[in-house]
Amino acid sequence: MKTITTQVDSFYKKTKDSILLAKYYHFKALQNKLTYTNDSSFYYYHLSKDISKKINDSLAVGRRLLSLAILQREAKDYRGGEISLIEALQYLEPIQTSIYLERVYTNLGLISEELDQKDDAIQYYAKTLNINKRTKDKRSYTFTNNNLGLLYQKRNNHKKAISYFNKGLSQDSIKEKYPTQYALLLENLAASNFLLGKKENVLRQYNKVLRIREREKDFTELSTTHINLADYYKNLNQTKKALFHSNEALQYAKQTHNNKRWLEALKNLSDLTSGEQSKQYLKEYIALNDSLFQNERRLKNQFAKIRYETDKKEKENTVLKTENEKKQAEILQHKQQKTIGWLLFVLSLLLFGVGVLFYFNRKRKLLYQAQLERIQAREHERKQIAKSLHDEVAGDLRLLHRKLEKSNLLEEAQKLDAVKENVRNLSHQLSSVSFDKVPFKDQIINLVSDYFELDFKIKVYGIRDYDWTTLDNSIKRLLYLSTRESIQNCKKHAKASKITINFSVRKKYVHLGIIDNGIGFNTTVNKKGIGLQNLQERIEELNGKLTISSEVGKGTQTSIQIPLNGWTNKNTFS
Repeated sequence: MKTITTQVDSFYKKTKDSILLAKYYHFKALQNKLTYTNDSSFYYYHLSKDISKKINDSLAVGRRLLSLAILQREAKDYRGGEISLIEALQYLEPIQTSIYLERVYTNLGLISEELDQKDDAIQYYAKTLNINKRTKDKRSYTFTNNNLGLLYQKRNNHKKAISYFNKGLSQDSIKEKYPTQYALLLENLAASNFLLGKKENVLRQYNKVLRIREREKDFTELSTTHINLADYYKNLNQTKKALFHSNEALQYAKQTHNNKRWLEALKNLSDLTSGEQSKQYLKEYIALNDSLFQNERRLKNQFAKIRYETDKKEKENTVLKTENEKKQAEILQHKQQKTIGWLLFVLSLLLFGVGVLFYFNRKRKLLYQAQLERIQAREHERKQIAKSLHDEVAGDLRLLHRKLEKSNLLEEAQKLDAVKENVRNLSHQLSSVSFDKVPFKDQIINLVSDYFELDFKIKVYGIRDYDWTTLDNSIKRLLYLSTRESIQNCKKHAKASKITINFSVRKKYVHLGIIDNGIGFNTTVNKKGIGLQNLQERIEELNGKLTISSEVGKGTQTSIQIPLNGWTNKNTFS
């Protein structure tokens, strides 16, 4: 037991598991019980019980209360034991642990007998028998019948006592399965027969019980058997045999601390001897009886003190717990207030940041809108210039061309015609693209159709996937002109035979990707032509991003990204 207790203590120190601490105190209680220091045993049972209460282990609480009650009953603290057992029921009945409920009701019956409450004792034993019927626990059934038999035996109702002893003995194979219970019932049956005057089988039954207990090494009950044999021979005036069994009873009682049989053995020896020897036994009897009385009273007081101090400590702990909970609540409230303060501060910063962001976004959108308006104004100017070139300059040049032809100045007329064509092309280039009459999608399709040839194939993706009417005309115009410029470059300079054009509209920008299989060029050496420079300027006006990737012999990839909300990007060439 010491070894197990030490191991459990070691495990608890490593894990700090309350179940192990409760078990450690339980084993300490058992250890003290084995050394007959019942006050210490009572103390440790109390500690174990209190810890099990805190962790809501109802079974452990019920078992510890049962152990406390048994100690109290043995110390004749019957009222204290009764209180402990009734409390144990409060924990064991809800979880219906039959084996421990049987033991609680059995001990309540034994205590009721000691308090001379016969009816209560019978009711408790009846409850035990009801549980026996459900569990079919033969061992418990024999114990209960034995207790009922003893109850009537103490009241000299031996016939009824014998009926209960016989009920217990009638259990199937009780002698082989439960020899200790069999010996107990047989001995009590023999005692009732002896007290009724039926002595013919009594000695045979006592001797049979004696052999069983010697074989089972049941030293505690051997003192009882020897007392019964001593009383039997004493009744028959066989003093020598009565002395022998009284001495045997005394030795076993001392060995097992069976105080009741110890006193009975000393009383018998005092009666069976004479002179100084008898006086000596009587003196020992009186001293032991006084000592036991004082010890019982001390234990009762000690048990009461332990209960009082434990209850007091528990109340103090409850008060401390309440105060601690109050302090914890105050700390929590302070933390919550502090947290709320920080949250409000963060929220204020967030709102301020959102306000600033909203302001700059608004400002940027307004600037972007103003930029779009400036672009539209320039487009209008270009349109006016193109109209003037087409209607006025080109018209004047046509008239002059005719005059030169009529004057047979054919060479000059031919040169002037070339100038007229250049002016006409310039007017077309300057003219603004309108998407009011012809939608953007159709404009792109028409543009591709104009340039498409068998040896110059153009594939377009994404043009039909979006509602282009939602985009600003300046963006659509840029996309259109970028597409036209790229197609012209691919045909004129790149010598491409295949172009892939991809349109896509994302959440924040519109993207135009153009890939050709032309001859490519070295972007670090080649200078951008006037067309490409114009394209870049148009893209920069809308804060767009132009990326051109090309290698000699591997074609060219052009990527144009125009923001929908005016974010500024840089142009890259690789």
